This record gives sequence, C-alpha cells and structure tokens, in this order.
Amino acid sequence: MAYFEHEGCTLHYEEYGRGDPLLLVHGLGSSAQDWEKQIPELSSRYRLIVPDLRGHGRSDKPRERYSIPGFTADIVALIEHLNLGPAHYVGLSMGGMIGFQLGVDQPQLLKSLCIVNSAPEVKVRSTNDYWQWFKRWSLARVLSLATIGRALGQRLFPKPEQGELRRKMAERWAKNDKRAYLASFDAIVGWGVQERLGRITCPTLVVSADHDYTPVAVKEAYVKLLPDARLVVIEDSRHATPLDQPQRFNQTLLDFTTTVDTTTQDH
Repeated sequence: MAYFEHEGCTLHYEEYGRGDPLLLVHGLGSSAQDWEKQIPELSSRYRLIVPDLRGHGRSDKPRERYSIPGFTADIVALIEHLNLGPAHYVGLSMGGMIGFQLGVDQPQLLKSLCIVNSAPEVKVRSTNDYWQWFKRWSLARVLSLATIGRALGQRLFPKPEQGELRRKMAERWAKNDKRAYLASFDAIVGWGVQERLGRITCPTLVVSADHDYTPVAVKEAYVKLLPDARLVVIEDSRHATPLDQPQRFNQTLLDFTTTVDTTTQDH
C-alpha cells in the first residue's frame, strides 16, 4: 500500500514485482482489488502499478466534478512520481477511456496500450442512446449501491458456478461512495477522443468480450482508426473479462506485451 498527492488529492496505489512497468487501471465503481486474478501472474514478469482512481477504493473522494482528462492527469502524475518512463498500460472500461486520453495527449508515456471492453468515446447521438443513458443515470441515482452491485453481479456473472464472483461484486460495489460514483458516471457521458486516435502510435491491443455491453463491431470500427492495433475477442465472457476469463485474458495480454518487449529490444 502506497499513497501520493496530486492537486490536493491523496491517491492510493499498489506495487508488485519487478521489471518493466505495467499499469493496471480499473473501471467505474471498481478498484485495484478487481485485478486480483492478474496480479500474481503479471507480477512475476513486470513491475505492476495498480492505482485506485480518485473517488474510488482507498483514494480520496473529493467533492467536485470528475472528468476523464482529470483522471488521466492523476495517472500522468503517478507515472512521474514513480519515474516510470514509457510503461505498458492496461485499462478496463473507464480505465480504457483514460488509456485513450493518455495515448492522444502523452503518447511518449506509453510503451503499449491494452484496452479492455471500452471505447474512445461515449457520445449520446440517437434517441435510443439518450434513453439508455438516461435509464442508467436515473437508476444510479435512485437505487442504493448495494442494489446496483447485486444486479450487476447477476448480469456480469450469470452462471451457477460464478456465485463467488457475484458475492464479491455485490460486496465491493456497496462500499463505493455514492456521490463519487455518480460524479465518475457523469465524467464518462459525452467524453470522446475518437477523432484524435491517429496520435496513438504505440502497439495497441483491443480486447473485447463476445458479450460485452457494446458489440464487437464497435471495436472493429475503432481498431481501424488506430495506427498499430489489433482486436482479440474473448469468448464466453461479459464486461468483466479479467475476472470471468482470467487465464485467457492473462495469456492474451502476456503474449502481446512480450512481443512488444522483444520488438523494442531489437530496435
């Protein structure tokens, strides 16, 4: 457990292993804890840095507006604080959005980028988009976080044998700070950097679950806009791929980062 300060906010991160730096950045309403099935394996090869974003986990939850550029500035500060230089970056969902923002603003800080079940923009365009977001926005305000956690657990881990994952999800979700959760939710809607994806020059791996919230076709479309990217679809998985398919996910990620490391050493 370690902490650092950025713009008056105390941010928590964990560090494991040694080697080239690799950042694991969680999604909305999550925390460093949700990488538990990656940490043992990845830390045998890399120096893992696993932060809690502001408003999440053991980091401060300042009463203010949150934004994707703001979360990204915290990650840049962490990279500088630890003097990491170019690092491998892995981001799930909202963590992936932060990865995209980092890639277009500070491409020199990335050795590689892995985006998991995410997108480079969340624009509300059609009536249906608006309705979907409004529904989620309203439910997030009306329901308790414990109720949302239970519902999410059922949706993300529907199989009988996934009871333990459902239980953990419900328990962890209930611990969120409601105001910080809503502020983070608001940070996502309307955000986007899709028109600047050409700036991300590092090797990029896009991982999509076959049953993610957004269809695989959405990922296929934005992968074409990235200079050096490929898409891997993980079957029998939902939005929390690192938790529901950890072996496949870890292997896919390690194959990718190892290739990047080998290629950069050759140059």
